Amino acid sequence: MSNVDERIRAAGRRAFARWGYAGATVERIAGEAGLSRVTLHRRGIDRDVVLAALAEEADDAYRRAMWPALTGSGSGRERIEQALAALCAAAEAELEVLLALRGRRDAIFHDDSPSGTRAAFVEPLARLLRDGAADGSLHAFDDPDTAATVLFNQVGTTYLHLRSDHRWEAERCRDALLDLTLRGLVSGST
Repeated sequence: MSNVDERIRAAGRRAFARWGYAGATVERIAGEAGLSRVTLHRRGIDRDVVLAALAEEADDAYRRAMWPALTGSGSGRERIEQALAALCAAAEAELEVLLALRGRRDAIFHDDSPSGTRAAFVEPLARLLRDGAADGSLHAFDDPDTAATVLFNQVGTTYLHLRSDHRWEAERCRDALLDLTLRGLVSGST
């Protein structure tokens, strides 16, 4: 990401949001950055390099968003709720880009790991599921990593769908998702 500075990442974000992946050509990204296409070419920057830089940035932003839930006090249930709300907020912050990249979000969220979802997105939720099982506030899962993968995709993908296809407001999406999801996670819930 060293050759993709903030100016180019911001330009890529705008280009992907405006034209989607297919239409966000190097020329359009360069234009959004106020640079020439040749300048990006000389730096070895193409559309996929910009997308990879945005994926790395998303990893970092998500880790920062999860940090308070991971390090905070409270039960596992309270902290998983905080983490899921942060997941919704992170999706909202990148809503335009994530929606524009519908067929290409795998470049941001997926990898060749057994779960198929990048560890940066799964590990915080798996840890919180384990913490909640340990304190009795959440169901114990035989495989917390798989449960965390499902949880990340269930909340993240559904949030994007409800915001775009149903045109729900952010608060309504978050509240409905957290209510339903937490009912399935909380120990002793029916």
